[in-house]
Amino acid sequence: AVVSTQSTGAADLCFSLQETVFAMLVEITERAMAHTRSPQVLVVGGVGCNLRLQEMLAQMADQRGASLCATDDRYCIDNGAMIAHTGNLMFEKGMHTSIEESAVTQRFRTDEVHIAWRS
Repeated sequence: AVVSTQSTGAADLCFSLQETVFAMLVEITERAMAHTRSPQVLVVGGVGCNLRLQEMLAQMADQRGASLCATDDRYCIDNGAMIAHTGNLMFEKGMHTSIEESAVTQRFRTDEVHIAWRS
């Protein structure tokens, strides 16, 4: 590997980190689209405001013949409403979890989650 003797500035380091993380998000999103056979991507939440992420997702969606829906910045602030909506969909389908049975799993794989409210 070639190592530069020039120091890398903070801006370059941050840009490189952003590109890497966004590439990972795009790859995961593409995998989820393939798994669900979805022809659309909806980008929301705080990160959804980032125009570079929107650009990268749009390029991936275009290559798959899919479409990207990026919501207005006013709706890209908090995921709380989306979490509440998902909980309501689960509740309407009779899915109930007591506090004692509930847990947080940060490493949940989207392709291993049973989506009962869609069946």
